[in-house]
Amino acid sequence: MTRLALISAMVSLAATCISAQAPAPSASPARPPQTATEPAAKATLKDAQGRTLGDATLRESPAGVLVKLDLQNVPPGPHAFHVHTVGKCDAPDFMTAGGHFNPATTKHGLLATGGPHAGDMPNLFVPADGKLSIEVLDPNVTLAAGARSVFDADGSALMLHAAADDYTSDPAGNAGARLACGVITR
Repeated sequence: MTRLALISAMVSLAATCISAQAPAPSASPARPPQTATEPAAKATLKDAQGRTLGDATLRESPAGVLVKLDLQNVPPGPHAFHVHTVGKCDAPDFMTAGGHFNPATTKHGLLATGGPHAGDMPNLFVPADGKLSIEVLDPNVTLAAGARSVFDADGSALMLHAAADDYTSDPAGNAGARLACGVITR
């Protein structure tokens, strides 16, 4: 009888230990972390005549800034796409946006030794219908404060060029005219 009582006590103790380790049932199911519904930044790209050619939303990520770009009425073919130094887009040539965003004073080009500029991004390839929806990661800029911030004292702009970037020529990759420009805002 003593053995039976001892075994019963051990089973009871084991059951208590197991139930103590199990998580208590939750009143509500686990939810994924909330995400912001509003972009951290945005830009509307307009051509020299003031027509909207696209909208961009920018979000900070652990890997850099993710730019979601929706274009329409853009000439088909390859186009360079960059972050420019100044948040100003005066038509007709958008030269007020300055050069490529380059706080570290590196060489231009994704394929250049000593490059790229912080504002250098891959070329975009617009199909025949002139519409493109794409996400591009720029790992060399940030929306937060600091040397690589697109929100420095004079701001920054997104620029769509008329031709492709050759990824090597300094200072701008032979990307042709500035086709559309959009000031990056919060």
